[in-house]
Order: sequence, then C-alpha cells, then structure tokens
Amino acid sequence: MTGLTEAADPLHGLSQDAVRDHAAQALTRARSRSTTLTDAVDDNDLVRQHSKLMSPLVWDLAHIGSQEELWLVRDVGGLEPMRPELDDLYDAFQHKRADRPSLPLLGPAEARAYVGQVRAKAFDVLERVPLEGRRLTETAFAFGMITQHEQQHDETMLATHQLRRGEPVLHAPAAPGRRTGKLPAEVLVPAGPFVMGTSVEPWALDNERPAHEVHVAAFHIDTTPVTNGAYLEFLESGGYEQRRWWSDAGWTYRTAHQITAPRFWRREPGGWWRTRFGVDEPVPADQPVVHVSFYEAEAYAAWAGKRLPTEAEWEKAARFDPAGGQSRRYPWGNEDPTPEHANLGQRHLSPAAAGAYPAGASPLGVHQLIGDVWEWTSSDFGGYPGFVAFPYREYSEVFFGPEYKVLRGGSFGTDAAAIRGTFRNWDYPIRRQIFAGFRCARDGAPDAAETR
Repeated sequence: MTGLTEAADPLHGLSQDAVRDHAAQALTRARSRSTTLTDAVDDNDLVRQHSKLMSPLVWDLAHIGSQEELWLVRDVGGLEPMRPELDDLYDAFQHKRADRPSLPLLGPAEARAYVGQVRAKAFDVLERVPLEGRRLTETAFAFGMITQHEQQHDETMLATHQLRRGEPVLHAPAAPGRRTGKLPAEVLVPAGPFVMGTSVEPWALDNERPAHEVHVAAFHIDTTPVTNGAYLEFLESGGYEQRRWWSDAGWTYRTAHQITAPRFWRREPGGWWRTRFGVDEPVPADQPVVHVSFYEAEAYAAWAGKRLPTEAEWEKAARFDPAGGQSRRYPWGNEDPTPEHANLGQRHLSPAAAGAYPAGASPLGVHQLIGDVWEWTSSDFGGYPGFVAFPYREYSEVFFGPEYKVLRGGSFGTDAAAIRGTFRNWDYPIRRQIFAGFRCARDGAPDAAETR
C-alpha cells in the first residue's frame, strides 16, 4: 500500500494476564446484558414467539451457551462435550426461526443453568490456555468472537422486545438531545485512496479482513443520519405512493405488503406516533429514522436527489484521517467508545438527536457514524480481496451474494465490543424490525452546502 496505514492493534504489547482480564470483562458485560434481557419478562414471555421473524428469547439464551460450549469449552479448552444433544437443536442453520417454538427447547430454568455451567468452564479455560500458538487463541480471539456473538444475540433479543406486546419491561434514560449548533447538511469527502478493512484489529471477524487499499472518487455524504423530520417530508409528499422513487424490487415489496410508513409508526389525528418498547409516543423529529428497510432508504434517497453511499464510501467517511493518511479504528480516533462518543450498548432505548455526539465526529466532520442506527449502504455483501473464511464458513461466506445488503456503524442496541469502523453487518433488503436507518450520499465536486 502506498504509504497509507491503519491504526495499530489495541491489544499490542499487553501481557497475557492483561489480555485475559480484557476478555473476562467483555464476557461478563455480555452476560450481564443477556441476563437483563431475559430476566425482564416472565417464563411465559421467554418461551413465547413474539414474531415469526424472531426466535423465542429462551432459544437465543441457550444458543448463546451452545456456541460458547462448542468454541471455548470443546475447541479451545479441549474438554469433553457437556450437552452434545443440544448441538443440532441450537444450530441456527438447522431450524428456521419460525419453526423453533415447536422444538424440544430447554425451559427457562434449565437454559439459565446450562449457560451458567458453560460460562464457569469457559472462565477456567481462559485462565489456563496459552494465548498464543493458535490463531483461535492469539490475543484471546475465540473469547472475543464469543463475546461478539453473545452481544449480537443480545441486540437480536432487544429487537424481539420491540416486537413484544404488553406493558414496558425495559427502561433506560432518555437519549441526549442535540449538542451542536447548525451543522452543514453534508460533507465533502475528497477523492483518493484509503485503507479499507483491517489486518491488525485483534478481534475483527473474517469478513473485515484483510486490509486493502481502495480508491474512492469524491463524494458528498450527509453529516448525520436522516432524521424522522426529514423522512416525514418524504412520507407526507406521497413518497410511498409514487412509483418513480422506488426500484422494481422495492415497489413490488412495498405494494405487496401495503407498507406506508416506517415500522411501528401510525398516523393519529394530532400527527405521527410510534410504539417503542411498549411506550406510545409522538415521533421525535430530531432523531434518526429507524425501522426502515433498504428499499425505503433507497426510495427516500432518490426522492432527495441523492443515493445511498457505497460501503467503501461509508468506511472512508468514518475512518480516513486526511492529515496523516491513516485509517482510524473509529471516526474520533483509536480509543474505544465512551458515552461521549456514541449511543451504544442499550444505554438508551432509542437513537439520540442528530448532533448529540460532537466528540464522536470524524476528522471531516461527519457525525454519528457509530451507534444510534445501523446504516444501509448500496453494497452487496461479499468478501474482500484475499478473504479467507475463519474459523468457519457459516459466519460470513455462506451469506455472500446480492441477496444481502451491507449495513454499517451499529445502533443504540449494539455493544461497543461488537462494533468498530471496519465492522460489517448484513441483512435482507426487506428487513424492518432491525434498528436500521441510513444517510445519503451524492457524487460531485465541492459546492456550497446548506445548513440544517
């Protein structure tokens, strides 16, 4: 690569004991969140399927334990299987979500006991296994992989809570309001190469690797994600009824399912309202829109005279520091996220207002690229040049292809352990139950940008 660099490995130079402590803390934080999400409801709610799009919460809980047993207890630890009869039952590729309630799943008490027993053995393994000599154990990679897996299922369980009917059971402080003055509506990202992906981030997953140089033409990108207020302009202008804004696939899906607004929105005599984790409230105009599909994001962008950014454009806006030519770990730098940088970790139960995290802005002045809402990009999901599946094809490779669109940046429901500037998420373009929004981009040379 031509003099461009990426940020250094954050665990580089740490002793094995320090890496063990880091891994143990990450695992503990993930388990605390899993406990919060499952203890918030009674056993009837745990075993109920709240939507055919999602598993019963008790399936997610036991699946977390099953994966931990497979990788940390059996593979890394070399121990005998604890519950081999559960392997097929909790294999996500063997059973569709809609079918899982009919399986002979562990009950709530048995599932809790199982994941506790697995965790005790996993901590024993972490204490004794050398963190070197195998790619799975270098810098505790396997423990980081399992931490991220649990946090990803925690976000899935949070989405299940959003689909659940009944009184609110999750509570959190309100997300912060705007902390900036007027921001430019968009930012120019100059043409040129940057380092995309990573070869050094210790817990990066296979689809983030390897680092490679990508040339990106000059483009403008929205300073913040598209807000509810901006999206309402599209909606109120008849955007959902006008075929010209929609792709063929998007229009077919919209009409077949009679979609007329973001999921969980409804029109009332006094305006638009939404349901958020059991709470009914007016749609807040200043927060990023959430629960929109790729097709809705694509249609809005066309209506606005723009487009969705490519994945490479999104990552350059998020990571590239033009002053030194380095690709940072995060927009603000190389240090891990704090509550001043981004809305992460279920700290709040909604996106924060546009302009709420000035400390998290990129060197070019793009805000809220990490946290708040996953952001749809126009890119299909695929491997980078030199991609190698590790440690198993089913994490990434089996999903490569045009059926899936890439999302970036994480949401308010994503934990800091499961997000970074290189992290890649993917889903079907029809998905609306996930915590997804978007921002727009457009081609072009610099010109005067309006403020908002």
